[in-house]
Amino acid sequence: MMDERVRRHFHDSIATKQAAIDLAPTIAAAAAAMTRCLLDDGKILSCGNGGSAADAQHFSSELLNRFELERPGLPAMALTTDSSTLTSIANDYAYNEVFAKQVRALGQPLDVLLAISTSGNSENVLRAIHAAHERGLKVVALTGRDGGSVAGALGADDIEIRVPAERTCRIQEVHLLIIHALCDLIDAELLEPR
Repeated sequence: MMDERVRRHFHDSIATKQAAIDLAPTIAAAAAAMTRCLLDDGKILSCGNGGSAADAQHFSSELLNRFELERPGLPAMALTTDSSTLTSIANDYAYNEVFAKQVRALGQPLDVLLAISTSGNSENVLRAIHAAHERGLKVVALTGRDGGSVAGALGADDIEIRVPAERTCRIQEVHLLIIHALCDLIDAELLEPR
């Protein structure tokens, strides 16, 4: 019985990933925007909560260190890692401002914000998107379900990669695959130009 439950997780994950294959052109467009940002001496800021915070950090580490190919580090920063900054903003203002204040302080017009929210309704991620727009950043949003408030906050130049799933765990599994695809495409464009 327990092994059947495990098998169901695998089957559900596979089915969700198969349903998300049609996101390939959108993922490619996001990678192109990120590559353009890096070639123009911009950086990629990333944010999210919980598992999405871990995904933001994972993405940033793959760029700063390396993904699969040897290359110099690329400028990326997860806005989820500095506990002193996060707690001081949360204490002095509100938790909803923990990413937005960092985007306002660190974001430049050539930068990209990778905003991750499985529900699309994380208020602090939504405020980070608004701050990114104030500073002239392009936004790439990883969402799920119906895209939530994040989908409605995106501008014409932004890119939403919405996983067609309802369960948080399945959305997060596809988000991780998307992050790896983005890293691979960025490396391919920078290191293996056509």
